[in-house]
Formats: sequence, C-alpha cells, structure tokens
Amino acid sequence: MQTLQNFVAVDWRAGKDKIYFFFKDNNTYSRFDIAEDRVEDGYPKDIDQSTWGDFHPYAKHLLFGFATSGIDITTAFDFDSDTLWLFFYKDNVPTVCKYDQDDDRVESIIPVSKSIWHSLLPYFDQIIAGTFKSSALHPRRFHFLLEGGKSIYLDLHRTKPVALKVFDETLPGLAPYKDLIITAVQNDRTLADSHYYVFLTQNRYMRYDLFNMRFLAGPLRVSDVSWPGLLRD
Repeated sequence: MQTLQNFVAVDWRAGKDKIYFFFKDNNTYSRFDIAEDRVEDGYPKDIDQSTWGDFHPYAKHLLFGFATSGIDITTAFDFDSDTLWLFFYKDNVPTVCKYDQDDDRVESIIPVSKSIWHSLLPYFDQIIAGTFKSSALHPRRFHFLLEGGKSIYLDLHRTKPVALKVFDETLPGLAPYKDLIITAVQNDRTLADSHYYVFLTQNRYMRYDLFNMRFLAGPLRVSDVSWPGLLRD
C-alpha cells in the first residue's frame, strides 16, 4: 500500500467519467472509474509510448492538468470535443500537451506562450491545480489553486486572469492546509452534481461542492474504502 505523494490528478470526460492519477516517482498511472467508484483492474500501469503516446517522456515532469469540453471549437460539429490539457516544462520552457480524449491521442505539444493558456504564464510556477468551472455567464471560466494559499480565475473571453484571491474567499476551510496541497481534481462533467477533491499530504483529502465552491468535508483519509484501489502498488 503506497503513500500518495508527488502525483497529479486530472479529470477524464470522454465516455464514462474518470479520474486519472499520474504517479511521477515511479512513472505509472491509475484510472479511477467514477461510476464504479474504484480504480479499474490492472492499474497502476506504466506510462510509455503505448499508453500515452508522445506525452510519455514528460509525464514525470507534469505540474497540473484538467479536461475541457468544446472550448476549442473549430467546426460547428466540434462542440462536445473532450480535451485533456497537461502542463509541464520542456527544456525549461512552460509547455502544454493537448490530448484528444475522444481519440485517445496526443494532438499537439507546444509552448504555453503560443497556446490559448498564455495568460497563465505569470503564475505558471505557482499553479498546483486547475479545473473547468463554467457557468451560463462564464462558459469558458477556469479556477486555479496556487501555492501560498491563493487562487485565480481565468476567463478565456478576457485577456488576463482576475486578481489573486485567498483561499478563504474561494475555498473556505482550506487555508490551514495551504502548504500541504499536492493536487486537486473535479470528479464529474455535470457541474451541478460535481465534487472537487483537494489532496493533501499524509493520504488525506478535502471535498467541495464545485459549483458553489462550498466546503463539504475534510480532511478525510484516503483508504481502500474511500478510494478503492488508489493505494494499490
């Protein structure tokens, strides 16, 4: 049974909703099926060319990631496209991999400065996690947790993120754990029913109502009851 550390969690929206966990120390990943409420059989698996294509050399440098649906629309029929965005350094340059979840393949790997995420560059070194937090008024809005107990919102309709906010304004109850956060992830594509999980050191996590950013519970223990299979070696 492993201790969770140095890992990144990201959401998966294509098909059945899932959460992927990248374990950077041993270059493996696990896939948590939300409907089944467990890590699927056969995981963790190695991260290599056969499992993650051209992204695999950079997985051990992954900083944060999140999924979106239909924000990079190129045709009238592309509205429900599901994309995973993975952020890391490549040759000391902030870089993003655009991963097509529907086709399960790498679409592009480019510098963040040349991507739709260029407004994140001033905060790149501080970002712990990001999530798609859209609404009717803000259909392309994202929330990012930063080191030091701060967060930002990014609306792709604007040129820059909104001003820094402290956790007490965005995630009440999290401030005492600001230096213990490892990663965070959304659990469901239906925002009204979605939870947001913030993982802490010592195999603990916090649970929030994502739509309202309302504290629900925590710190809770990550175990074979709360996250079946996640601690599997």
